Amino acid sequence: MGLAFKNIVYESADGVARIIINRPPLNVLNVETLLELGMALDRAKKDGEVKVVLITGAGDRSFCAGVDVRDHFPERIDKTLDVFHRVFHQLTALDKPVVAVVNGYALGGGFELAAACDMVIASEKAQFGQPEISVGAIPTVATALLPRLIGRKKALELILTGDVIGAAEAKQIGLVNRVVAPEKLEEATGELVNKLKEKSPIVLRLARMATYQGLDLDFKRALDNVTGVYINLLMRTEDAVEGLNAFLEKRKPQWKGR
Repeated sequence: MGLAFKNIVYESADGVARIIINRPPLNVLNVETLLELGMALDRAKKDGEVKVVLITGAGDRSFCAGVDVRDHFPERIDKTLDVFHRVFHQLTALDKPVVAVVNGYALGGGFELAAACDMVIASEKAQFGQPEISVGAIPTVATALLPRLIGRKKALELILTGDVIGAAEAKQIGLVNRVVAPEKLEEATGELVNKLKEKSPIVLRLARMATYQGLDLDFKRALDNVTGVYINLLMRTEDAVEGLNAFLEKRKPQWKGR
């Protein structure tokens, strides 16, 4: 099933929503594209048939090379940041696994977009960087997100120098889950998608929710929170009982998504 947009392509089939940033040659974001991206994420969240969401860029040159510099000027930055940040709040609240498939440059806002996804699969040719500092700007999402993902020192190195790193280093520091040859990118993505689709969608949602809720809590409060999710939400689902019974009966579980 297709959904028409101007600057992105939205495809939904076989339980997977694929959101493709489609602004060649580098898939640079502008306010219009960010609004469309938000609409696509909302569509994926509301579609009960969608189990996994993929975000990628059109072509093999660039995942996304950031937000249009023209949208950073004083008269436009308020609107730009409002729409840009809304996308990241939507990503967290999506309730479904979100995988970035990085096929080239992931720079600036494109780097932030990939980093904010639950998992990242990258081509060996992928490159990641926050060059905002070189044009007198601050990568807003990166300043809040990267220290949580890769630690303060490496985050500050990337933010303050604007250096671009390759896929292998991005994996080494924990920004990327898997790096594959460009010709294997689709295959590797399919393998991960199939693993996720085999799981109960409601259990995936609760596990993801508990993880995100615990990020800003100390260990004890995070553990108390997930305990509450487990007892008060998970144990009231049919899929939790089905999974346990299937294990004891040595059969494949038949998930109902409730």
